[in-house]
Amino acid sequence: MSLKDKKLGIIGTGKMGSALIKGICDSGIIAPSNVYASDVYDPGLEKMRTDIGINVSNDNNFTVVNSDVILLAVKPQILKSVLKSIRDKVTSEKLVISIAAGVPLQEIAKELVPETRIIRVMPNIAATVSAAASAVCPGAAASMEDAELALEIFSSVGSAIIVQEKLMDAVTGLSGSGPAYIFPVIEAMADGGVYEGLDRDSALVLAAQTVLGAAKMALEFHAHPGELKDMVTSPAGTTIRGIKELEERGVRAAFMNAVIASAKRSRELGE
Repeated sequence: MSLKDKKLGIIGTGKMGSALIKGICDSGIIAPSNVYASDVYDPGLEKMRTDIGINVSNDNNFTVVNSDVILLAVKPQILKSVLKSIRDKVTSEKLVISIAAGVPLQEIAKELVPETRIIRVMPNIAATVSAAASAVCPGAAASMEDAELALEIFSSVGSAIIVQEKLMDAVTGLSGSGPAYIFPVIEAMADGGVYEGLDRDSALVLAAQTVLGAAKMALEFHAHPGELKDMVTSPAGTTIRGIKELEERGVRAAFMNAVIASAKRSRELGE
């Protein structure tokens, strides 16, 4: 099954919804003419229609009726009301994908007809630059083909993996919230560069590119991070001096605790 053979609907065109629309269309996995998007009120709808060539409407049911796959990119607090409003239009032939953080598959299924094919996905904000890390969790009625279709969609804006739903809180703590952990790191590294005499713009470019390069090495070399660290660390050199400082300040434990705390909060919100 390929998205090229389907019509895709996106309900909710905020930052994440619009990023997904742009990334999916730019990737070429679907023609913009086969994409439908709706929002209760969004001045950006017309811009997407003009710039990308998708179909837009303020009527969610219009999107559902015209789509084979419906991607729900709305805030968790309004997901229930959106599901109620489209329930009668979601037939057994349609696949529903939700990216609403913290809302379990069971809660989504309650608002739709029995045996609706549902998939839950946790992407992150890096979808705005087509570098998202997404976790895909198929519901009981979803087939392997449905899961593969979801992987195709979210792989078009980054990387995507399949996980069990019991691990979605861990995903939220790690990749969902993760970009927010890294932005202060980039800022702090740049501050260090400024302290040592670099101008702000240069320091930010060097810090951000360093983080990007390190991440790319971790993904492409398929080596343990410790091994990659050793590639940069020479005896009695500059890097080991910096690493010693990080260890003494408890940076490693702080990052672990950030992921754990965020995952715990995700579980609390889902209760």
